Amino acid sequence: MPAQRERKRALSEPTDEQVSLAVGTLKLLADPTRLRIIWALLHGEHSVNELADHVGGQAASVSQHLAKLRLARLVKTRRDGTRIFYETQDIHVRQLMEEALFHADHVGRQMQDHGPDRPAPVGRHGAEPSGAAKGPGAVGRPPKGGRSA
Repeated sequence: MPAQRERKRALSEPTDEQVSLAVGTLKLLADPTRLRIIWALLHGEHSVNELADHVGGQAASVSQHLAKLRLARLVKTRRDGTRIFYETQDIHVRQLMEEALFHADHVGRQMQDHGPDRPAPVGRHGAEPSGAAKGPGAVGRPPKGGRSA
């Protein structure tokens, strides 16, 4: 029965604090550089310099973005000697990114809604979002541990 209680709680009216935190999260992700940083981190942990190369930005700028994402608990760090590696905080960040990009793909391609009574025809959503990672076992999900293209 714990799963039923969890589902019921998830469907209840959000508190003011939950709404405020969700709005803050969405505002932070409403930046193309931060969105690309998070997407790269879904592929595995990266240093600031690797992320700067990936997003085509300066390391100092990427570092500032990462500081904001870390304060919002969207990313976490791991130290290895003098280097710091970043990764996404948890599965919720991955799910949020995947759903936002699947939604964008559906809007961009004018696809019909799956709806609760209309399951996706193939895999989770029937198609990968444009630019999604492809490979074994990946249906719109980045490969674990691999570096994004």
